[in-house]
Amino acid sequence: MMRQYELVERVRRYDPDADEELLDRAYVFSLKAHGTQKRASGDPYFSHPIEVAGILTDLRLDDETIATAILHDTIEDTVATYEEIERLFGPRVARMVDGVTKLSKIEAQSESERAAENLRKFLLAMSDDIRVLLVKLADRLHNMRTLHHIANPEKRRRIARETMDIYAPLAERVGMYEFMKEMQTLAFRELEPEAYESITRRLELLRDDSGDRIARISSGITLLLGRHGIQAEVTGREKHPYSIWRKMTERHISFEQLSDIMAFRVVVADTEQCYRALGLIHGRWPMVPGRFKDYVSTPKRNGYRSLHTAVIHSETARVETQIRSEAMHAQAEYGYAAHWAYKQGTPADTGGTKESWIRDLVEILDHAESPEELLEHTRMAMYQDRIFAFTPTGELIQLPKGATPIDFAYAVHTALGNQAVGAKVNGRLVPLRHPIANGDQVQILKSAGQKPQPEWLGFVVTAKARAALRRFVRNKEREEMIVLGRKFYDEIVAGLPAPLGAGAMREALRRLHLPNEDALMEAIARRTVDDEAVADALMPGVRGSGAAPPRPLPHRDAVSIRGLTAGVAFQLAQCCHPVPGDRIVGVRRPDAPVEVHAIDCPALASEGDDAEWADLAWGESDGGTARLHLILRNEPGSLGAMAGILGAHAANILNLSLIHRDRSFHTFLIDLEVRDLAHLMRILAALRAADAVSSAERVREDEERWEAA
Repeated sequence: MMRQYELVERVRRYDPDADEELLDRAYVFSLKAHGTQKRASGDPYFSHPIEVAGILTDLRLDDETIATAILHDTIEDTVATYEEIERLFGPRVARMVDGVTKLSKIEAQSESERAAENLRKFLLAMSDDIRVLLVKLADRLHNMRTLHHIANPEKRRRIARETMDIYAPLAERVGMYEFMKEMQTLAFRELEPEAYESITRRLELLRDDSGDRIARISSGITLLLGRHGIQAEVTGREKHPYSIWRKMTERHISFEQLSDIMAFRVVVADTEQCYRALGLIHGRWPMVPGRFKDYVSTPKRNGYRSLHTAVIHSETARVETQIRSEAMHAQAEYGYAAHWAYKQGTPADTGGTKESWIRDLVEILDHAESPEELLEHTRMAMYQDRIFAFTPTGELIQLPKGATPIDFAYAVHTALGNQAVGAKVNGRLVPLRHPIANGDQVQILKSAGQKPQPEWLGFVVTAKARAALRRFVRNKEREEMIVLGRKFYDEIVAGLPAPLGAGAMREALRRLHLPNEDALMEAIARRTVDDEAVADALMPGVRGSGAAPPRPLPHRDAVSIRGLTAGVAFQLAQCCHPVPGDRIVGVRRPDAPVEVHAIDCPALASEGDDAEWADLAWGESDGGTARLHLILRNEPGSLGAMAGILGAHAANILNLSLIHRDRSFHTFLIDLEVRDLAHLMRILAALRAADAVSSAERVREDEERWEAA
């Protein structure tokens, strides 16, 4: 374990003006606070914070950050308090220690809730001071180095999975690639021990067979550049086991089929020499097409800059090469820590909340409703391969592979995503679900009257877009549930034997333990409280009297779904595909949207006891989707004739499936967008009158019946 004077000396070696007294106080305080505590390895617990501090001295971090590392477990694992840390070490150190501290003592219902709450607090603290992240990464790295001492295999796997999903991507995001690689390797060894052993064993065999091949290739690159006046430091290495395993799984190939196991780094004086070196290497060895990436002119989101290429070396090996200047190399080695200013203990250009990816994570915190959603969105935001796209003004936007214009719009600004109605990619109109390619220029078309569409959730890939859409859908669903609940509430009140008194609502809310009137309306719509219970709360004693039946009586006005959105407050049943004009009934189940069926739907006969019916009316509607079963004659022009009829009647085909064919006839299922029942009837009449159509029927049962016919 590092002694007190050794730690102070390591800091003073790169920062002569460091506050030695601060470091001494932190060392002594932490040593006394942890006392006789032991780690799983049997070592004194105090050895862990000192090792974390030692890791951070390698990054040349300031005295406040080193003090935070020494103290980072005192609030969590000892009797020390935040107020005590603040009094002895100042508010900035106290805030950082609090940010790193896990909330292991909170009362939570599940492991996911504890993990999400820890992550929430950590991300908020990180957005305030990025040094919190640097301490946390060093803390996690040392914990991974000592993971094998934990006896419980499930706990080891949980920590390794969390490291792989959260902390390794965070290290990559701040450019701390060595941290990322070591975390991934250690987590991979725990999560996939057989694959880890197999790959490391094969790497050893390859090393024995190839001898000094890495040294020979490095020497060859050095000589090539030296002959042209470029002094370069060239180093080579094998890729780490997790990187190799991921390529094997992504490409579905064996270890023997991998041809890019070796990677070389060329460090030169400046940017000009980077491009000169690239030209010389490409002139000497054939380049592998599609493997060149210029992160100098378009840096990664974390500031990483380098030229990446792959060439076929004379030894028939595919060699990946990174070319960078000395300044770029420092950034790549130390990431965010490379920009640290030691005098005031604050970064020269912290970014902090200025960093767009941190802003995105904090926005996700605001949008996530459940712990599972927070963890899902955070992993999505950090653990995806990236592409580059440009705004019309040339601003660079980084996105994950597979991103769409909606993802792009939300990456620029949430308001732009909310108002997106279309997109142009490289000047050409494309659908909003169109995948963006690397280097595309994207222009978002917007309208002030547009609102986010729930169906966008089916194709967006970024966490920011998904979180914003889910938040909109949740808010819209709650608003519409309140409106729908109010309609059912009026039905309940109409069935009571006497008018309500002035204080009836207030007393009902108290009896039902609900905070306000909106909560009651939402509970009625979701049927988390049944209608009889509401009636009894409004007028005690009415339950069981028969005065307020659980279903509306036939003579009452039907509840209108006018102004409500299909898929949000209610769902149109897929078994009967009701359209405006059909008489409809709503099936209400606990904590679910109302399911709308046609009154003659066969599926209603099989509804369980937990379902409750409500008589519904359409009101104004934008139309609906009807499913048709068509049999066409197997002759040229039949399909065109059918499509022509539909087009002439302004009906939009949403889906077309060929479900049966023989020599004489073809049978299709068609989902058709229609205005109302009268519109549908006109279409069916026109189809039945056509010579090409043998049969045209509306489907009122499950599709499986027709497929089995």
